[in-house]
Amino acid sequence: MKKLVYIFCVVCAIVSCARMGSPDGGWYDDDPPIVVSSSPADQSVNVNSKKITIFFNEYIKLEDATSKVIVSPPQLEMPEIKASGKRVIVELQDSLKPNTTYTIDFSDAISDNNEGNPMGSFTYSFSTGEQIDTFEVSGYVLDASNLEPVKGISVGLYDDLADSAFKTKPMLRVSRSDSRGRFVIKGIAPGTYRAYALQDVDGDFRFSQKSEMIAFSHDTFSPSSKPDIRVDTVWRDSLHIDRLLQVPYTHFLPDDITLLAFTQTLTDRYLIKTERAEAEKFSMYFSYGHEELPKIKGLNFDADSAFVVETGEKQDTIHFWLRDTALVNQDTLRMEISYMMTDTLGNLVAQTDTLDAVAKTSYEKRQKALAKDMEQWQKDQDKRKKRGEKYDSIYPAKPLDVKISVPSAIDPADKITMETPVPLSRCDTSAIHLYSMIDSVWYESTCKMVPVPHNLRRYEILADWRQGIEYSLEIDSAAFEDIYGHVSAPFKQGLKVNSEEDFCSLKLTLSGLADDSLAIVQLLNSSDAPIKEMYAKNHEALFTFVKPGQYYVRVFIDRNGNGLWDTGDYGADLQAESMYYYPREIECKEKWDVSQVWDVSATPRYRQKPGKITKQKPDAEKKLKNRNIKRAEELGITYNKIEVKKEKGKKSEKKSDKKDGENE
Repeated sequence: MKKLVYIFCVVCAIVSCARMGSPDGGWYDDDPPIVVSSSPADQSVNVNSKKITIFFNEYIKLEDATSKVIVSPPQLEMPEIKASGKRVIVELQDSLKPNTTYTIDFSDAISDNNEGNPMGSFTYSFSTGEQIDTFEVSGYVLDASNLEPVKGISVGLYDDLADSAFKTKPMLRVSRSDSRGRFVIKGIAPGTYRAYALQDVDGDFRFSQKSEMIAFSHDTFSPSSKPDIRVDTVWRDSLHIDRLLQVPYTHFLPDDITLLAFTQTLTDRYLIKTERAEAEKFSMYFSYGHEELPKIKGLNFDADSAFVVETGEKQDTIHFWLRDTALVNQDTLRMEISYMMTDTLGNLVAQTDTLDAVAKTSYEKRQKALAKDMEQWQKDQDKRKKRGEKYDSIYPAKPLDVKISVPSAIDPADKITMETPVPLSRCDTSAIHLYSMIDSVWYESTCKMVPVPHNLRRYEILADWRQGIEYSLEIDSAAFEDIYGHVSAPFKQGLKVNSEEDFCSLKLTLSGLADDSLAIVQLLNSSDAPIKEMYAKNHEALFTFVKPGQYYVRVFIDRNGNGLWDTGDYGADLQAESMYYYPREIECKEKWDVSQVWDVSATPRYRQKPGKITKQKPDAEKKLKNRNIKRAEELGITYNKIEVKKEKGKKSEKKSDKKDGENE
């Protein structure tokens, strides 16, 4: 009898676990908000109201409506969009256009108020005419220089195919790219279109400022659609798939429009700022360079031969180093500067300004700081004297701090770099010595120091490095002297050149390029920064002495042969130079000879850049929490969504009845 009772209890327990019941505390609300109605109704025609109200089945909240909600056609005056209880209210400020389909794309801005369950992508539409347009097109916007997804840029369509439309008319239909660079433009009528992208600074939905990032294409397309099937996954629980469903849907085309965005080089020249951050120099920063350097006339000093001029490669930044320490100690230098600038008509004209170059730190403060340092130095020497240690009685002169970059191990293609804080007045190259150890004996080797082009204070030390050999770089005292008489200290450092066995070689064979194209191939590190580059010869690039590691590769077409990637120009109908990424990581190991064949156009551009080096990461998608599945697992019961909804519905009815009773 006892055995029968025991079996009966076990069976009851199993049945109880299998039954759907309400766990302690009730079920979570994991359901997103649902639209129950709207005024005017969604996809209405002949609408003349500028106020739209959308009603939901629960209280909702609206997140970041300014950037997430897109109204098309684009509105020159910002619409008022707000959430109120179980409603979203949109009030358009622009006049409604006749016979036009309007779409309000809420993206993922709507979620329920309590649990934050996202509604997902939601679009409301209406028409002011007799019919509503339903076509969609989609694609990607990428930065032309590095194929990074461009987030938040406006993407629009024109049915006017003239090149001038982009600069004279607002976009016809508009959307905005997400964190993946993806955009979807909805509510499109049948026709032929061009797509453009615009980082709209002034909100006029047309290319009106040269500083705006843009993308354009001469390709035209006609929107279309076709029936298609997608596969949806139904989960039994958080770990197991219950089944795969084939769901029919309407597939809108084209869905792979790729726009390569760039910012034009601003050729308008104007003076951005002047500063004297250091007493030894003052600097001028221009928006664009010019071969003719500014002319300076001193008003409270003699400017003749007063400066050593340092310019960058583009000559848009100019540093004027003061030769005379008396001028360095003068807190204010008043001067008249003449330079070329762009006037309101776009022409270069001479401009003369009068300015005061005031040292950021006054001479008095610098002297006080020096006196404090000397006082501390004297205290240190007195202590050394009392302890019977070696001490100095004369404050040492400030040495020239030369930064020499000498790694302990280099490859045969490496260079030693040297940079001085101040321009040099003297450089004794005979004081630079390079010794190599061969058979345990040091021999002097040849080397030479050469200036780096367009960099007044940077040099390279070149030598014919031999694999597996140890070297010693030695520089005599006072080998270098700057314009203020400071001399360098002696320098000595050993280094070793790695042997060929410590490296890998990487050969790339390119296809998909025009036969006459100049292609520069770049080997990249994990930060997407080039560490080696070369022109491809006969569509081949061979990188030698590659250190073991993980690498990436890109190539760009050097259209003008200047060795640099160049941006585009809309006025000249010039696209940015084409950039391609090898879509996978390349592993290099010691003694390996890696060879890859690469068709640069085989993978669509928006899929080329490897995710590991893509800096613009996709935003985390808002997903339903599905906490009820996990809760059912914890309780050891079977989860049934339909039963959960019934249970939650009963509780909702009880709460409603209770409120009605309290009101009575």
